Amino acid sequence: MDLSLHLSDIATAVAAALKEDVGSGDITAQLIPAANQAHARIISRERAVVAGSAWVNEVFNQLDPGVEVIWHVADGDWAEPDQTLFELKGSARSLLTGERCALNFLQSLSGTATLCRAYADMVAGTEVKLLDTRKTIPGLRIAQKYAVSVGGCYNHRIGLYDAFLIKENHIMACGGIQQAVQQAQQIAPGKPIEVEVETTEQLDQAIDAGANIIMLDNFSPAEMTAAVQHTRQKTQGAVKLEASGGITNETLRAYAETGVDFISIGALTKDCKAVDLSMRLV
Repeated sequence: MDLSLHLSDIATAVAAALKEDVGSGDITAQLIPAANQAHARIISRERAVVAGSAWVNEVFNQLDPGVEVIWHVADGDWAEPDQTLFELKGSARSLLTGERCALNFLQSLSGTATLCRAYADMVAGTEVKLLDTRKTIPGLRIAQKYAVSVGGCYNHRIGLYDAFLIKENHIMACGGIQQAVQQAQQIAPGKPIEVEVETTEQLDQAIDAGANIIMLDNFSPAEMTAAVQHTRQKTQGAVKLEASGGITNETLRAYAETGVDFISIGALTKDCKAVDLSMRLV
């Protein structure tokens, strides 16, 4: 993900986080004389893939531009236990006020990236791309999807506005797959159109209707293999296939080896565990 396209989102997310944490002012930090300067180290307590430096930088940029943030790692690097990730120099009040907000972003996004790296390793050597979903923490959609890409997985649509995903209820409300795809082509020409199907019959309907991507919902690995071969013969690879539903860590590799183009996994953003980080004044 190109973060330069989402700078305003980063600023908005950080502003909201600072507002909820600092509120009318950090009364505990006011115990420290305003002129006091400090130097701090932020260390990792466990092995993790680092992600979220832009959010950390933005926290101190908004809180106190005079704070110096010195990074010793880059997003995508593995951090080891007790390794220094970055240092802070500046107003003691500012360092302590921004500590929790900055670490909340870094620990959550690093947790997401670390989980995604584990999933990516499970399918290493295959051609499949593991996709995230919209099952993200509210207000952190861009942040988590960025962390997914840092971890070696890929982004599905960002939201409801940049691609069609026509599911069972949409199909029923529209009167059928063909009707739904035709309406999508009229509403937003050029936007990717994905259709979810549950049978081979529906797969053919989606292909014939002009879908760009077809999501195979709850197909077995054997059924998935047959669907991949059928679709490639019928479309010469023009239509991409995505696997979804009922896929576990134990079956992920089998699905990846069917030749399917994508596998979407809600757990990439939904089941992440924050990394243990701490800040120490030195």
